Amino acid sequence: MVHAQELTKNQSLVLDVLSHTEGPLSAYSLLDQLRDKGFRAPLQVYRALDKLMEFGLVHRLESINSFVACTHGHDHKHGVIAFGICDTCGRVDEFCDAVVEERLKGWSKEHAFRLSKTTIEMRGTCASCLAA
Repeated sequence: MVHAQELTKNQSLVLDVLSHTEGPLSAYSLLDQLRDKGFRAPLQVYRALDKLMEFGLVHRLESINSFVACTHGHDHKHGVIAFGICDTCGRVDEFCDAVVEERLKGWSKEHAFRLSKTTIEMRGTCASCLAA
């Protein structure tokens, strides 16, 4: 696990914004929030995001082309990461499920499929929005 003191200034700034934001942000939303901190180009944000994802501190939500800070201390290199994304309020819940992971590994083994990454994104309505 990477420690905060090992991050570059830009990586720390991006992680801080994502960690203190309700919901996912696009790279351009991050850029807008970080302009007063010296960010001028999307490439600065993307470089920081790439490293933060490599370190397992940030996740990309491909279905909505946005990013969230990791909320769990699990090992991302070998596990299945799943997200529940609320289409109404934008809330994102991150979780792991050992049963799902075992089923996917079993399928991969049965089909001689070399698994390199598994991310599950579920879209729907969260409990809070359903209750409203």
